[in-house]
Amino acid sequence: MDAETQTHPVNLILLGPPGAGKGTQARMLTEAFGLVQLSTGDLLREAVAQGTPAGKVAKQVMAEGQLVSDEIVLAILKDRLDQPDTGKGIILDGFPRTEGQAEALDALMLDRGAPISAVISLEVDDEAMVGRIAGRYTCAECGEGYHDDNKPPASEGVCDKCGSTQFTRRPDDNAETVRTRLGAYHMQTAPLIDYYALRGNLKPVPAMAPIDDVAEKLTQIVKEVSDG
Repeated sequence: MDAETQTHPVNLILLGPPGAGKGTQARMLTEAFGLVQLSTGDLLREAVAQGTPAGKVAKQVMAEGQLVSDEIVLAILKDRLDQPDTGKGIILDGFPRTEGQAEALDALMLDRGAPISAVISLEVDDEAMVGRIAGRYTCAECGEGYHDDNKPPASEGVCDKCGSTQFTRRPDDNAETVRTRLGAYHMQTAPLIDYYALRGNLKPVPAMAPIDDVAEKLTQIVKEVSDG
């Protein structure tokens, strides 16, 4: 199934901790179905840069060192939804983060006659995620990615791609930091999981499987909600 055979707009929320593959899966869905990935951070920056009414308000709030309110974020999201490229549907990444935001988003989408089709929760094994993220490093010269266990260079200490012997790790890619980030995610997201489960549109997907296997499950979900 592709965008040409899609029968209804598909509006998705993608939940998952850092490293679960949200970005990769969202890109694959946008390419396959013509959906538009929307990140509230990107939307804020675009609205401020374009000087939209909501963007001007957001700029002033941020200049005063204040947090942008949910009302402003929703106004910016509404403006973006009015653009024609969102006709086939959207993927929301990073919003909502609280139950209050979820309720406001539901009201906005229902008012537009385009309710949230499904909330996909990428389910991970925390300790496996710690190993996945904490083992990552890259070539300092060409940026080729490696992993201590899953993808070491063919010759120890030498980049397969460019032959460099210089490698780098992100400072926050360590076991302690990863566990802290996972814990914060679970605490923040647990109310959303319950909220959408009660509404019957939560779709848990095991995300420790290979990328293509996860993508196949997400594709099936899009097909089901589109046909429904």
